[in-house]
Amino acid sequence: MELNDDRVDQAIGTLLRAGVILAATIVLAGGIWYLARFGWLMPNYRSFRGEPAELRSVAGIARGAFAGKPHNLIQLGLLLLIATPIVRVGFSVFAFAVQRDRLYVWITLLVLAVLLASLFGLTAAAR
Repeated sequence: MELNDDRVDQAIGTLLRAGVILAATIVLAGGIWYLARFGWLMPNYRSFRGEPAELRSVAGIARGAFAGKPHNLIQLGLLLLIATPIVRVGFSVFAFAVQRDRLYVWITLLVLAVLLASLFGLTAAAR
């Protein structure tokens, strides 16, 4: 099977569409679940409470989402939304490698490295 530009464009479009729809569905389900469980509570704006530790790591978010916590399910959907364009760039590396386009493989790998560095806070400003 040949991987031409049209097939790559269609695959990327499908990937992006599926990622956004999946993320939106998960966030919507978590939002509905959250409102069903906690929608009647009055918020306390007098004191600030930051996010719990379990919502600050991917592993904690996943554990909480599978344990039935709506906050975590919403966070999981947002993580999927953030991951969608990163997966798209990763797929582009694969597609360029299959097409044997070395220049674009290297350029796309550089873009992927910058995305991952910014995602994980590995920039000079973060130090």
